[in-house]
Amino acid sequence: MSNKIKIAYGHDQSQYGVLRLPENKGKSPVVVSIHGGFWKAKYNLEENTPLAEDLTNRGYATWNIEYRRIGEEGGGWPGTFNDIIDAVNCLKEIEETDQLDLTNVIVIGHSAGGHLALWLASRVKKQLDITFNELQVPIRKVISLAGITDLKKVWEIHDREGVLSPVLELMGGSPHEEPGRYKIASPIESLPLNVEQVLIHGELDRHVPIELSKDYYLTAKEHHDFVKFVSLADAEHFKVIDPSTEEWAKVLDTLP
Repeated sequence: MSNKIKIAYGHDQSQYGVLRLPENKGKSPVVVSIHGGFWKAKYNLEENTPLAEDLTNRGYATWNIEYRRIGEEGGGWPGTFNDIIDAVNCLKEIEETDQLDLTNVIVIGHSAGGHLALWLASRVKKQLDITFNELQVPIRKVISLAGITDLKKVWEIHDREGVLSPVLELMGGSPHEEPGRYKIASPIESLPLNVEQVLIHGELDRHVPIELSKDYYLTAKEHHDFVKFVSLADAEHFKVIDPSTEEWAKVLDTLP
């Protein structure tokens, strides 16, 4: 059981998060969860509710965040990105802060949320970039679950398939039209992050190819970054966020 409260971090209807506090006394480590859905408005944070509830029952405070997405006013570049920063910064303002250990913040993102989680960690060392708001909460670890690590590569995959890429909609242009945006928004371009990272990906994933995590891992190792890669032989895209699966147990193994 846990206490749950919806808290706004902005004025838009999608600028809010759901905070769950465990029943244990004292300060709790915090897990921020960022949902996926290719950044599209038709997907929302309810996707991550089961994992947030499970983690809270295990003693973590969880902050399951929503953000403006493609199809909503202010979604896409740069609003979606600033929303992720603002949502995490909101942890400092929450009244229950005396129950949160903000020196022990872990960010878990799934799919497009994995992209945003890794990108968020890159902001720790890039505070002078005026494009985005300043991240005020330190990030201890990022766990990318079937994450999109390379925006340019995903755009190329969709371009070859002849489909409209949600990356194009997110970024407001192709990599050829907006190379500067892709440079600062694609996690693989920001390595090393100098933050502990865990990449967990199923080999049967048909939504986000596991090669994205593999390539990111190898590049991060070349940069001597703090990274671990966990390949799951029998997992497809959604098993890694389902607390009833063996794959979720693998995710739990990476948490402190």
